[in-house]
Amino acid sequence: MLQLLELEYSCVEIMVHETGGHLKPSDVLADLEKATAICRQIHRLTPVALSVDIEAPEPLYYHQFAACCRLAKTIKIVTLTVRSAELGTPFNAEVERLRNLAALAAREGVRVGMLTEAGRMTENPGTAVVLCDNVKGLGITLDPSHYVCGPLQGGNYEQVMKYVYHVRLRDTTADQLQVRVGQGNVEYGRLVNQLNKVRYDRALCVDILPTPDVDQLSEMRKVRLLLESLL
Repeated sequence: MLQLLELEYSCVEIMVHETGGHLKPSDVLADLEKATAICRQIHRLTPVALSVDIEAPEPLYYHQFAACCRLAKTIKIVTLTVRSAELGTPFNAEVERLRNLAALAAREGVRVGMLTEAGRMTENPGTAVVLCDNVKGLGITLDPSHYVCGPLQGGNYEQVMKYVYHVRLRDTTADQLQVRVGQGNVEYGRLVNQLNKVRYDRALCVDILPTPDVDQLSEMRKVRLLLESLL
């Protein structure tokens, strides 16, 4: 977190993942007070979203998600990001799951955004929109890289913009999900203009994973400067 401050970032998305996150959903359920304390020790960064990835079966899945909603409310976060179901999942079953999640979130005054992701139901922007239309209060966490590199291959995804609750960014080509900033096909200026049209006024988060032989911190600095030049 200190490195983010040194790079002059002001906000952070907290990853509540059972594998590879800042916190585990199972730990949030077991001790909400401890989880809250951990989230508040982030060195002057403002938490703007929770990313929630739960591996537990039902009904424990929903108990853990409800605990994450309570955590979000306690630390004044509005949006929880969740993954949509894998391709092949029955549409009605996914609608039911998302309705349950949205209802649990609404009780705590927070909301759910589905991550746009290749290999899952949101890889098709049309399907993502239909899911939002069928689940009251449901929105989208937009990761445009999966529309540049995934099956859409850079096609138009403007239809999802009015549902966007949160945004994650990196640079991407048609055949590589993450490349050095400036070497990819993500049209940041166009994206910002599309978001402005729907009056998006929330965070733009940078999601750059460590890559061999690439200075991750330098790449994160480049994206911040690029985004600042567009805002």
